[in-house]
Amino acid sequence: MSTGGPDCADIFPQSAYFFGAMGCASALVFANLGAAYGTAKAGVGVAHLSLVDSTKIMRGIVPVVMAGILGIYGLIVAVIINSNIKTDKTSYFAASGFIHFGAGLSAGLSSLAAGLAIGIVGDTSVRAYGKQKAVFVAMILMLIFAEALGLYGLIISLLMNSKASGFSGTFDCKYPTIN
Repeated sequence: MSTGGPDCADIFPQSAYFFGAMGCASALVFANLGAAYGTAKAGVGVAHLSLVDSTKIMRGIVPVVMAGILGIYGLIVAVIINSNIKTDKTSYFAASGFIHFGAGLSAGLSSLAAGLAIGIVGDTSVRAYGKQKAVFVAMILMLIFAEALGLYGLIISLLMNSKASGFSGTFDCKYPTIN
């Protein structure tokens, strides 16, 4: 092993790319799971609403639209993380990979939780809206607070990504040699 400085394999390990890619995938997969569940669950309520009072369907699809937005949060984070994964041999730090992984989980799991909340609140609220018009404002408020969970994850994810992108500089590191 050479002793001219820290080993490059410690600062720029190949596993960093794995963690960065997993952050990218986690953001997209978990956010889309939340969006899919929220859309499906709330969609059942909208189908029920069409049987009770078909004139209220356009206002009743609000939960479905809000659930779909969660998938966009995951897509935004995945694209940003992917664009910051550098493939040069000595440009993607281990810390960047770990932070990108955390950023992806932050956005993805927050959107999953928001999708679960939107699906349950959307389904029951849309069914209630079919029978009582006054429920609409309360439904919108509950959906806004549920959607905010995904937005919080998106914001934290963007902040984390900016930290991961802040690692730069030149290092006098040596790759290990075998004698």
